[in-house]
Amino acid sequence: MNLFTDIRALVIASLDAMVAEGVLPEGLDFTNVAVEPPRDAAHGDMATNAAMVLAKPAGMKPRDIADALAAHLMADTRITFAEVAGPGFLNLRLDAGVWQGVVKAALEDGVAFGRSGMGAGAKINVEYVSANPTGPLHVGHTRGAVFGDALASLLSYAGYDVTREYYINDGGAQVDVLARSAYLRYLEAHGQEVAFEDGTYPGDYLIAVGEALKAKVGDAFVDKGEQFWLEDVRDFATDAMMTLIREDLAALGVEMDVFYSEKSLYGTGQIEAALKALDDKGLIYEGVLEPPKGKKPEDWEPRKQTLFKSTDHGDDVDRPVKKSDGGWTYFAPDIAYHYDKIERGFDALIDVFGSDHGGYVKRMKAAVSALSDGRVPVDIKLCQLVRLFKNGEPFKMSKRAGTFVTLRDVVDQVGPDVTRFVMLTRKNDAPLDFDFDKVTEQSKDNPVFYVQYAHARVCSVLRKAAEASIQADDATLAALDLSGNTHEAELAVARKLAEWPRLVEIAARTHEPHRIAFYLYELAGELHGLWNRGNDVPELRFLQDDAATSQPKIALARAVSIVISAGLGILGVTPVTEMR
Repeated sequence: MNLFTDIRALVIASLDAMVAEGVLPEGLDFTNVAVEPPRDAAHGDMATNAAMVLAKPAGMKPRDIADALAAHLMADTRITFAEVAGPGFLNLRLDAGVWQGVVKAALEDGVAFGRSGMGAGAKINVEYVSANPTGPLHVGHTRGAVFGDALASLLSYAGYDVTREYYINDGGAQVDVLARSAYLRYLEAHGQEVAFEDGTYPGDYLIAVGEALKAKVGDAFVDKGEQFWLEDVRDFATDAMMTLIREDLAALGVEMDVFYSEKSLYGTGQIEAALKALDDKGLIYEGVLEPPKGKKPEDWEPRKQTLFKSTDHGDDVDRPVKKSDGGWTYFAPDIAYHYDKIERGFDALIDVFGSDHGGYVKRMKAAVSALSDGRVPVDIKLCQLVRLFKNGEPFKMSKRAGTFVTLRDVVDQVGPDVTRFVMLTRKNDAPLDFDFDKVTEQSKDNPVFYVQYAHARVCSVLRKAAEASIQADDATLAALDLSGNTHEAELAVARKLAEWPRLVEIAARTHEPHRIAFYLYELAGELHGLWNRGNDVPELRFLQDDAATSQPKIALARAVSIVISAGLGILGVTPVTEMR
């Protein structure tokens, strides 16, 4: 049940009637007619822009359209008030029975309340984390992992067929550095003293890898040139790191559908096939790039390279795909990887990158546009940095990692649920401060506590109802007459519940799962507000002197817990039944 969709359908039907009556001319496009919550709740329950968007094409004054539309809408029993505001906006108030119907719908549908068929089963690939397999995941990866996972769950909830994917960057020079670093730990396991030069990975996490390598090969690689061991150690260390990364993701509650190896693109003809596809479209050529803007680097020299004409698809400059020495650029396998996604039949792609990948956005969009002839959209979401604090001070790095704070450092401190919720309390492109003390305090200022406390409060009501032998299962509550729930504080809760289905679709359409966290905080606020009003107004308390009076109020509370549980499920957070 999407009440806003229902009322918009009523508005469109009224406009059609106005066309039939000759009040409006024929041929008008109603696509941009919207029904939304008003900016100020004092103005009404909903507002429509119909008169504003139709005035110019209709050749009429907005207020004239709004006045005629108001008269039509008032004929519907759901509408109790329709008032023209400003130049032609139309504010609406709905009958209390409409809001009580929302509560019934939530109880009848359960966690399916708010689910949408918007996606219509379209296949969408969400690639996220995709960290280099050179060590444990750090706090920046944590934010990307939570964002990507919540976005994937949100899209699934909105009716898309979602694939969660991790791209293993195991084809570049960084895995050779990993191999050399693991080799040093291998020598250390044999009792040698080693020194980690700049550019290697000194973290303690490689100690176990070195020892495991010793157990596997003995002293076969000791004091041998890297031509004898580099490939074997690279594969061994990469596998060990991916095991570590999978464990880190599991600790956060993230489970991927696909792990895709960059290395699998080399020597298999896939890079060549992707570039041939571009070449067949006339988008590959031999050329010399202009020097970089600003001060020219001393080592820059004009040299012929194989270039992708990405400017034909919105990029600022054309991009090299093959270097003058015949080797692939970093961009070439990325093109091939996205070509493979397109060939796998996805209808849309989403890439979740760190903030340092901003320069990659236009070129990647250009490649996908070119390879799919503009058929497959790609949305690239950049996750900004996370700043960690504890006891008022920046949180120090992990000795295990050597140079950064790990995902496990965070999860071990506060648990996966708190970590996930807090990572979604800001939009992905805004910096986020993560204060270990604040995210565990029990106050309204801590969003995760505030939302969980609302759910726990409802669970306590249900337990007390059971103790008092009051039937409060969902089927019983859904069948009740809720017409007595008319206090403004009760209706405010129902109005907020009505926003949920609309909010899900907006969040899914914009790829913004943080909207779910924001909404849950607001819904929790309405529940807490009603609870607190019950301290002064006894008839608002959820448990009254008899079952018949208690049940309709319990129904409202239970509807709130259903939506909170569904929302937390999208975020990957387990709702609590009591606060400890």
